Amino acid sequence: MGEIILVLGASGQIGNELTQKLRVLYGNNHVIASDIREGNKKMMASGPFEIIDATDKETILATIKQHKVTQVYLLAAILSATAEQHPQKAWDLNMNSLLAVLDLAKEKHIKQVYWPSSIAVFGPNTPKINTPQNTVMQPSTVYGISKVAGEFWCNYYHEKFGVDVRSLRYPGIISWNSKPGGGTTDYAVDIYFNAIEKGSYQCFLAKNTRLPMMYMEDAVNATIQLMQTDVKNIKNRTGYNLAAMSFTPEEIASEIKKHIPEFKISYQPDFRQQIADSWPASIDDSEARSDWNWQHKFNLSTMTKDILTNLQKELL
Repeated sequence: MGEIILVLGASGQIGNELTQKLRVLYGNNHVIASDIREGNKKMMASGPFEIIDATDKETILATIKQHKVTQVYLLAAILSATAEQHPQKAWDLNMNSLLAVLDLAKEKHIKQVYWPSSIAVFGPNTPKINTPQNTVMQPSTVYGISKVAGEFWCNYYHEKFGVDVRSLRYPGIISWNSKPGGGTTDYAVDIYFNAIEKGSYQCFLAKNTRLPMMYMEDAVNATIQLMQTDVKNIKNRTGYNLAAMSFTPEEIASEIKKHIPEFKISYQPDFRQQIADSWPASIDDSEARSDWNWQHKFNLSTMTKDILTNLQKELL
């Protein structure tokens, strides 16, 4: 029998698309989607779905036993901007969900765990250009603090109990399939929707704010590739740096104007600017590329063309 996968947080931005790709690869009935609320029509129609609070270990265990789950992808989280407004709630969800799943793996109920980290683990004292795999991690956000702690818990459970847990430090993830979920890099999703629907966009970051970004297709492929890689090639149990491109709001607006010449952008930085300023401008992901042959497919130009083509079909 093949893998049976449980996705916790399947209704989120990444969870939604990752679940659909996993169902294509493993079969609809082999991928159980779950979230605290129901998913969209496509998700609900394409395979099993369970309502689960990701901090509820007993319900997770009951679902694992019911479906004979072998892998858990834990994507439930409160993201950077939202976490600043609800610090205790963010810490409780981001930490307790991870510890629950790691315990279930320690107790041999599942074989493998995926848990995403983030560039939010870095902070103002981290080198900003080509941020190394191993460097200063002193985050200034609640989200970043939870991700640093989570990375060390993952490594601890691997070293102490042999848990096969794997993680990627996601950059900003851009998708046209689902609206963003409260992150600081969300402008790079919103801008495309606004370009088509309104012809203009007011950006909450300054025009020259350079951040590492990745198209959703690349992020999903990297996640699955990491989980499918032979265990002997996984040399990092905190979180692999992951990169594809880096750009500023001004650069993405310029790329959009090649397709929508009349598009206009204005800038009104808010509290998210301070978060963005604490993060890297570019990431060195050479360890992921050498350990398990990670390669990205999309750059700013090809991503913009793909998003606008798809959104024009969806929205117009």
